[in-house]
Amino acid sequence: MAGKPSDPIHIGEVVVTGTRNETDVRHLPLTVSVIDRQEIEQSMQPSILPVLTQQVPGLFITSRGIMGYGVSNGAAGGIALRGLSGGSGRLMVLIDGHPQYAGIFGHPISDAYQSFLAERVEVLRGPASVLYGSNAMGGVINIVTRRMREEGVKTNVNLGYGSFNTLQSEVTNRIRKGKFTSLISASYNRTDGHRSDMGFEQYDGYAKLGYEVTNNWNLRGDVNVTHFNASYPGPVRAPLLDGDQSITRGMTSFAVENKYEKTSGAASFFYNWGNHWINDGYTPSKGESPQDSRFLSFDNMMGVSLYQSTQFFPGNRITMGFDWFRYGGHAWNKFVSGEKAGTTSDLVNKHEDELAGYIDFRQNIRHWLTLNAGVRLDYHSRVGTEWVPQAGVSFHLPHTIELKASAAKGFRYPILREMYMFPPQNPNLKPESMWNYELAFAQRLLDNRLSYGVNLFYIDGKNLIVTLPNPNGSGMLNQNTGKIDNCGVETEVAYRIAPHWSVEANYSYLHMENPVVGAPEHKLYVGGQYTHKQWTVSTGVQYIDNLYTVTGNNSQTEEFVLWNLNVSYRVNRWLDVWARGDNLLAQRYEINAGYPMPRATVMAGVNLNF
Repeated sequence: MAGKPSDPIHIGEVVVTGTRNETDVRHLPLTVSVIDRQEIEQSMQPSILPVLTQQVPGLFITSRGIMGYGVSNGAAGGIALRGLSGGSGRLMVLIDGHPQYAGIFGHPISDAYQSFLAERVEVLRGPASVLYGSNAMGGVINIVTRRMREEGVKTNVNLGYGSFNTLQSEVTNRIRKGKFTSLISASYNRTDGHRSDMGFEQYDGYAKLGYEVTNNWNLRGDVNVTHFNASYPGPVRAPLLDGDQSITRGMTSFAVENKYEKTSGAASFFYNWGNHWINDGYTPSKGESPQDSRFLSFDNMMGVSLYQSTQFFPGNRITMGFDWFRYGGHAWNKFVSGEKAGTTSDLVNKHEDELAGYIDFRQNIRHWLTLNAGVRLDYHSRVGTEWVPQAGVSFHLPHTIELKASAAKGFRYPILREMYMFPPQNPNLKPESMWNYELAFAQRLLDNRLSYGVNLFYIDGKNLIVTLPNPNGSGMLNQNTGKIDNCGVETEVAYRIAPHWSVEANYSYLHMENPVVGAPEHKLYVGGQYTHKQWTVSTGVQYIDNLYTVTGNNSQTEEFVLWNLNVSYRVNRWLDVWARGDNLLAQRYEINAGYPMPRATVMAGVNLNF
């Protein structure tokens, strides 16, 4: 874990998420935060998500315990960016540019995003619908998978144990022999949880193969399978029994990539799937008895993506692409007791298609100006056609100043759950849409040892799907009558004080005309790192204020301060020992209403490299 500290802001970093081809982030009108492999390893977390919550302003991820997010009732792992939630399909997670979400429910599965997958994580803050279509209206989190760059064989084993009988373990083997590369990872994680009936157990495996056919052509393929068993105990005021889940998620992809001096691109196929078995449990204090049925579902999503990016003349770059996605699944109730024992009841059995073409244009004018524009024509098999434009400008000014302005449209098709499953379903829903307007300023000083940036944004959305009384009858109905009116400020600063010392901070302020759960008004993180010889010590304090855990007439908000500390010591070239402490101030707080978070927790372990 010892090594040179990294620059948390990464101004000038080459990223792929904003254009699909490698691009200096300074030439993009959009804001991209980058978390690299070193930062992921230093977090000592089996999941990618905790480090994103700290490092990315405007991003917040809900949790309910020491490990595991779960799905269904009482679940956590809700990812919100600028008040737009992945739980409602308004924020997309990608793995190597391929969408990852449950085909029926349209939301990411947070327990599938393990640290051993990622070489880096790029978070695009703002609409990414031009490149990635529906569900990317609020932004995307792109997990760029690991690869072996140098010749040879490397194996890493990480083991940790701590509070509440929590175990985390991971083994990764990487090989590069000439034109062939491979990566194989496996992990096992478990915990008893800090409350009764809150256990979590997870198995995960990942394999990736690559072959360089020529200097310009490359083949790669990968497969990942995650299985977890989770229990949810219900809110403390009404404990739940038999709230159990057994979930298996899988993904695979295959890509052919080309890279020349003036053109690059790829053709790829991906397939994601999931099996869900859920017992909703029962609450004895409310006079409930065990459930007669179990919820089961199989969902999938497959797609083909083609793109080619070409420089036609100096300073120019045009990217053209084509996407085809097919998603959906089958969900049903299986009765295990009662009068209907042995029978099933279908909830939904549907698939839908999305077909799209897009073009993204970038032109550098001398050394001080970059113009960007893009448009996507997206066709949905049920809804019809959606036009998605965006435009932006980047000024590269003296004294290493970067000034950007952009306007981008985001959209989301209604998901199958909203249209066909459970009251208040409505098959006549239309797409949601929004515009994001943004100004960004960044500068580097003191030979790049000091960097800072400020973003201002305004989101104007319409046709949001909300649940309201049915205007044509009794009960409730999903309707396109909601609005988004969000604005805010995001800031970042990083300062390398000396070769062994660095500090960083980020802050976001979010004003929501219509507050949502899991999106704090104020979010501040201040951290520091010391690296010298065998020692690496990092610590950070996060402040959260006006976090809604319940909205509406009986709204509830939370305010808390979390202090975390990570320490590692390199014993020799193949052995590190490490320790991690979370919530060391032993704060009492909730992120999910009714689910108090654990007080101070500790983990310790070893990291083997050979």
